[in-house]
Amino acid sequence: MQTYPVHEFFHSWQGEGTHLGKSAFFIRLFGCPVKCSWCDSAGTWHPDYVPKEAPRYSAEWLAEKAADSGAKIAIITGGEPTIHDLGELTEQLRAKGVASHLETCGAFPIKGKLDWITLSPKWDALPLDENLEAASEFKLIVEDANSIEKWIQQLGSVIEGRPIWLQPEWSKRADKEILRIITETVKQRGGFFRAGYQLHKIYLADNLDPNLQKSTPLGGNPELGY
Repeated sequence: MQTYPVHEFFHSWQGEGTHLGKSAFFIRLFGCPVKCSWCDSAGTWHPDYVPKEAPRYSAEWLAEKAADSGAKIAIITGGEPTIHDLGELTEQLRAKGVASHLETCGAFPIKGKLDWITLSPKWDALPLDENLEAASEFKLIVEDANSIEKWIQQLGSVIEGRPIWLQPEWSKRADKEILRIITETVKQRGGFFRAGYQLHKIYLADNLDPNLQKSTPLGGNPELGY
């Protein structure tokens, strides 16, 4: 039975994207080679936070926890979850009647049968073509005034036909220029472009589950919420 290094698991609701507001069980795995400077889950990879021996759980145990929560969706996230073979975990979740949703940067091969793939590309590890094709939706993090156009140029027409969420990097969530650019892009381009946000952070929804682990973002300010 395969085991996985787990930073945290908790029951909340999906705060982003197409499945916004749905009850969901989160499985956050340790490890990430990308290490974004604004990461809001730095506890999964930064040496100041990662324990010497990360707790490991079997795929069957995690699937049982997900099923027991009553949620019909399990969101596998990180860190970067695709550095692990997710085959057994997704198989066990399917056997328990829980859909497997993945959040990934798309830069590494995806192993496992996923019901939904959210691909959020990162400049330091660009997504594989096969993962761009497989993605169910895209989440573009808007770090500055040029982010959206740069990503549109980089990714090209392959992302058309599926929701493209434009989401402010959390420390820029109140930046009027960033929000204006997202709004204008949605108005002008229409189609599959959507304005996104991390709504669960407004509700503090994840904090209601006692299993949530505190994770200080790299370079962030916990007092300001990022």
